[in-house]
Amino acid sequence: MTKKIKIPQLSPRQIRKLRGLGHHRPVLSMIGKEGITPNLVAAVGDNLVAHELVKVRIQDTCPLERQEAAAQLATAVGAAVVQILGKTALLYRPNPDLDDARRIVL
Repeated sequence: MTKKIKIPQLSPRQIRKLRGLGHHRPVLSMIGKEGITPNLVAAVGDNLVAHELVKVRIQDTCPLERQEAAAQLATAVGAAVVQILGKTALLYRPNPDLDDARRIVL
């Protein structure tokens, strides 16, 4: 049985803040020629648990369009797409279990 994850709804002000926070973050995962795989979903999910805000690079070899790939990945991990800029998508999913020093407060 899979656990249903609620995708966060973000206001324009929250999106602006997350875009600013995500600017200097490194790319942690890449979507390649195989598209959205279970391993990619697991890796991005683990990164979201640890960081809440994750950059994902969508490579030229990806069989999906940028917007479609970002939307499918976000749905699979229960995250919100904050921004798609060029070939990079920024995903956000809050983690209330993080300590206060590492949690993103919107």
